[in-house]
Amino acid sequence: MVVRRIKDRWHNSTPDNVEREVLSEKTLHDQASAIAFIQWRTALNTAINLHAEDFRYDDDKQRIGVITEYLAFQIQLTDRLCSEFLSDDERTMFITEVVRKASEQVQDNLQDIAGPGNYAPPFVALLNKRFGEYAECQYKDGMPGYDAKRLLGYSILMLLGEDQTNRWVIDQVIELDAPEVIAQNVKSLKRLFGKE
Repeated sequence: MVVRRIKDRWHNSTPDNVEREVLSEKTLHDQASAIAFIQWRTALNTAINLHAEDFRYDDDKQRIGVITEYLAFQIQLTDRLCSEFLSDDERTMFITEVVRKASEQVQDNLQDIAGPGNYAPPFVALLNKRFGEYAECQYKDGMPGYDAKRLLGYSILMLLGEDQTNRWVIDQVIELDAPEVIAQNVKSLKRLFGKE
């Protein structure tokens, strides 16, 4: 995978911008906004990497579809991971805000690509569907098992089509992309919430 740096720590520059110090207090809304941005960048980078690995997109709407699948995978993973350190009410507020921010990103990008339209509701419907499907998958110590990674790969294959070029995308997702996406989310959540 092509490595693109994703910032996942809070910093505050001193007045002379010589030194940086980590901030200690952030609201759940701040945290949700940050993780939604990180997840968007991770999904975008992974979609770009699929193209770099010679998987074929027919158009930008298809690429956004792949990005939304990676977002759904990451958001449901975040929901599971944050249950370890947030109360149920905090978790609900946090995930709701992550979904709102991700929906805004999807809306803005599809509006730029496809023109005016209401693109957020179909994205939220996809999230609801995928949350149900991922809930049936096995997880060990909070980490997605093979079947969750395969579901992600299969969902992306259905978007790209099962032609000669794209039929191996499931293997790419299971073996390479999903583990890196998972690792990025675990690292980012720990850093943003000061758990490392």
